[in-house]
Amino acid sequence: MLASAPVDGGGARPDVSVVVTVFNEARNVDELIERLGKALTAWGRPWEVVLVDDGSSDGSRALLRAAHARDSRFRVVLLKRNFGQHPAMAAGMLHARSDVVVTMDGDLQNDPDDIAKLVAALEDNHVDVASGRRQARADALMSRKLPSRAINGMLRRLTSVEISDYGCAFNAYRRSAIEPVLHRIGRQKFTKALILSTGASVVEVDLQHHAREGQASRYSSMRLVRLALHVLFGFWPQPIQWAGAVIAIVMTLASLGLGTYAAIYWIAEANFPGPTFLAALILGVLAVQGFILALLGEYVMRIQRDVEQRPLYVIDEVLE
Repeated sequence: MLASAPVDGGGARPDVSVVVTVFNEARNVDELIERLGKALTAWGRPWEVVLVDDGSSDGSRALLRAAHARDSRFRVVLLKRNFGQHPAMAAGMLHARSDVVVTMDGDLQNDPDDIAKLVAALEDNHVDVASGRRQARADALMSRKLPSRAINGMLRRLTSVEISDYGCAFNAYRRSAIEPVLHRIGRQKFTKALILSTGASVVEVDLQHHAREGQASRYSSMRLVRLALHVLFGFWPQPIQWAGAVIAIVMTLASLGLGTYAAIYWIAEANFPGPTFLAALILGVLAVQGFILALLGEYVMRIQRDVEQRPLYVIDEVLE
């Protein structure tokens, strides 16, 4: 389904393509379309919006069809089912026709008025990526902000690119920066990190961020843990080697510590603490096995996907 060139929908190529992923956003779609049209018209340059519906079941698809019927600059890509935000983003990028591609979410947390700001930063600074940075982030501290900081720290270290908000989906890219990794976008959950890891130049842009009105975050605690594991497996070049070394060191230190404790206790009390030593040893072995299984499980899943050559997404219909 993926290619290295944009899909040609006919007509003059716009100055910017705005790719918006939508999943069960019926309550927001009409307002989103209205605000996008108003902001882009005020910008005064040729534009298109590529709306990708990721298998919505709440009426979003009908609203997107109506938006296209009113204004053909709102192009719509309907996926067969829910494939996930990142495959949907990949589908939108493939269908975008401009040399400048702006990506954003469809839940109104991103402000369409900031599109012009992102494009200006991209052009004025002559960079490949204008990276959105959410100011006064409207998310819960424990469930989103703190895990996000941890994941951002991991990505900064693993990509060696010092930006502060890898998780912000509101960004502007030059197509020349996207094309080398277009075949991997969607399989990797951090598109911005993937593009920046190739050496693309970047500038950060402060953007508005709004709360999800009356809606809880779709990121559960378990999903955030899986996201952290995905960062390690996706951007850490030698996880098994490093994990093996760390585990060996930790286990060696633990064995020396337990051996020293057992020897001192045995000498002082004339009674070897066998049950305590055995329990600690068993728990340590189980922890090591669990971590190794997590690593192997991730790699086996990736090998299975590559062997089966399953499509990243399947398109139901495209409204050009």
